Amino acid sequence: MKNILNAPFVEEMRKTTANMYRLGWDERNGGNISCLLDEEEVYQYLDKNEVIRSIPMGFDAASLVGKVFIVTGTGKYFKNVDEDPETNLGIVRIGEDGKTAELLWGFSDGGKFTSEFPAHLMSHMARLSVDPENRVVLHCHPTYTLAMNYVHELDEKKFTHTLWEMCTECIVVFPDGVGVLPWMLCGTNTIGEATAEKMKEFRLVVWGMHGIYGAGKTMDETFGLIETVEKAAQIYMLTAHLPRINTIKDEEMVELAEYFGVKYRKDFLNL
Repeated sequence: MKNILNAPFVEEMRKTTANMYRLGWDERNGGNISCLLDEEEVYQYLDKNEVIRSIPMGFDAASLVGKVFIVTGTGKYFKNVDEDPETNLGIVRIGEDGKTAELLWGFSDGGKFTSEFPAHLMSHMARLSVDPENRVVLHCHPTYTLAMNYVHELDEKKFTHTLWEMCTECIVVFPDGVGVLPWMLCGTNTIGEATAEKMKEFRLVVWGMHGIYGAGKTMDETFGLIETVEKAAQIYMLTAHLPRINTIKDEEMVELAEYFGVKYRKDFLNL
């Protein structure tokens, strides 16, 4: 067997969590990541017949039976992942009953996956139904995006439109817009179900007064989606109290989207 600590998917999680903590998106144990792994690749590093323990999920993920995920742990600090991945990360396989996760590696201190793992799985299921290549679900608390929640209407069209106005690249990077949920109790199946419903339409979902969920094919794509929203939110927060002299017009957004050949939400524009 190859050394699991050298596996690309472990190294990717170590780098991503460290970067997100450095940016201030994941204070303390805030935020979580899950990534759907290629089973053939995983079993080059782990014996598929060696299950450390089974962990109840409190959720039926029948459509994901046999799928393998790497996921951050509950109560774990992103700043500690790079130094001690075996304690702060886990690799789990969805058991035959669809309701338990079989731990194949990690959580060496007896811990388990993030409390929002069911919400992640719901989002994976929703995204896979519209994009079979979806692999990553990422949740964090980016500062300016969160600040924007308090001073801007939590309306999907208006929130998206404002973000699109802030940076030329925005409508190209997330032409499908941003879904928005009101404040809800986190760590529950209820917020997971609401997020998953939004994920059928959006790759980005804002949790009101809490943070953001992003989904994508790769870690880079998913991170880049949130990074772009955060930059736009930062520009908004730096300028919202000032007179607006210039802006990107809706006609110019159309020009951008059509030039780059992206399918955009025309109903989110005021044409």
